[in-house]
Amino acid sequence: MSRILVTGSADGLGRAAADALLSAGHDVVVHARNEERAAGLAALVDRGAGLVVGDFTERDAVRRVAAELNDAKPLDAVIHNAGVWSGRAVMPVNIIAPYLLTALLRGPRRLVYLSSGSHFDGRASLAGVDWRGASAGSYSDSKLFVTTLAAAVARLRPAVPSNAVDPGWVPTRMGGPSAPDDLELGHRTQEWLASSDDPRALTTGGYWYHGERQQPHQAVHDEAFQDRLMRALAEETGTALD
Repeated sequence: MSRILVTGSADGLGRAAADALLSAGHDVVVHARNEERAAGLAALVDRGAGLVVGDFTERDAVRRVAAELNDAKPLDAVIHNAGVWSGRAVMPVNIIAPYLLTALLRGPRRLVYLSSGSHFDGRASLAGVDWRGASAGSYSDSKLFVTTLAAAVARLRPAVPSNAVDPGWVPTRMGGPSAPDDLELGHRTQEWLASSDDPRALTTGGYWYHGERQQPHQAVHDEAFQDRLMRALAEETGTALD
């Protein structure tokens, strides 16, 4: 069985994924942004899940979580699930945190990044992006960036399957109660990519929706755009992704 980190697993899709992976016998590490949210994960921790706590709006917290995980048993996979819809945390949580974790964590053999159909509305431009969120930021842009990050990592680390997943617009706290998509299908693909021995799950550089590989925004596989994004993230965080 695999050791899998699921970020943003206090509720919604992250919790559903962590719960299902734990039920399947995997060694799961859950994540919450603060101790209050972590208390809500007691049921999973009682069943054997590990726990890390850190507010991903703060880069030092992301680094501390990475260091804590690097000092523990190696991870086999990471599901970068943590995300926010609006406000000043959009860029810090949706793209800076997964970039930093990818750069800092040692050893994960599979990487899964949560994208969104909204990434098609993102702008393939880095001009004027406020990575620290002082002037907030576009959710669509952040999801285009993280989908591009997944593709860039697939190219730069060919031995590590790296994929992006659109979970659909599902009825979570972020998606709202009227969201029309299937909550169950919304977390199955990322679990499969993180843990399955199916040859399709071991492919890399994909953009997936409900178990099917689809074509993302044309900028995602533009290597020049990938390189610009990776340089910008490395310069912004002071941390290069090898």
